[in-house]
Amino acid sequence: MNALAGTAIRGRIRHNEPMSRHTSWRVGGPADVYFQPADAQDLADFLAGLDSGTEIHWLGLGSNLLVRDGGLRGVVIATHPGLAKLQRLDNGLVRAEAGVACAKLARQCARWKLGPAEFFAGIPGTVGGALAMNAGAFDGETWQQVAAVETVDRAGRIRTRQRLEFEVSYRTVKMPAVEWFVAGLFDFAEQADASIDGIRRLLARRKQSQPIGLRSCGSVFRNPQDDHAARLIDACGMKGLRLGGAEVSGKHANFIINTGDATAADVERLIEKIQRQVREEHGVELVAEVRIVGESLAD
Repeated sequence: MNALAGTAIRGRIRHNEPMSRHTSWRVGGPADVYFQPADAQDLADFLAGLDSGTEIHWLGLGSNLLVRDGGLRGVVIATHPGLAKLQRLDNGLVRAEAGVACAKLARQCARWKLGPAEFFAGIPGTVGGALAMNAGAFDGETWQQVAAVETVDRAGRIRTRQRLEFEVSYRTVKMPAVEWFVAGLFDFAEQADASIDGIRRLLARRKQSQPIGLRSCGSVFRNPQDDHAARLIDACGMKGLRLGGAEVSGKHANFIINTGDATAADVERLIEKIQRQVREEHGVELVAEVRIVGESLAD
């Protein structure tokens, strides 16, 4: 990374920042450089000043992310809270920047009487992450509501791309170029029964079946076609299985909990053990929904 000479970066830059402070599992080694942009233009200026070979990692709320104990080389760019603009436009359109928490998007759309948006409350991350993986909850998926997106490339160029430029499927989004999401433009309709109370009811239902409030990343594995990862893991008798400080939730088998002293290596070993067991007993290859990045301490 160069010295960004001649560029007035307004955001915060930290060196050797422990990623355990920024992931929902509360594990992970240090990032060489950790950058929180002040806004979208600050992000663009920062990217334009980076050497072309610098590795870039993106961070929202740190859910759906496992950073290995050896940490991350290159730069981590944290979209939250700098990219936090949320605006209602004309004709039911809503613009949400990448750092907006999905739960905040759901609540604000309820106040605006727009929907369907309640399902965003069940996504434990930001709009940027939801766009990147077509995150979903409560039978809704992010890209069902996308009209267009704003992206940025390594040179700091921000552009608008239409929905049809992307290939979207279950928990997968194929980009037309090497770019990252700055904001999403969502197409909602007037929804008279949208309410904060409705969101609370959905979240209360989720709390009954998921270990909300504990150190986890949300769902660890994608659901196989016509089945559920949690059912397969439970059928293997793996609820409550523990490796080091990482444990398969006894409440929902597709959650792994940091019981207090887990390392990233504990979590990754448990993920791999679950995959082996399900493969051996059911012939199904579970695909991790969580992103695993960085270096192990042995590297």
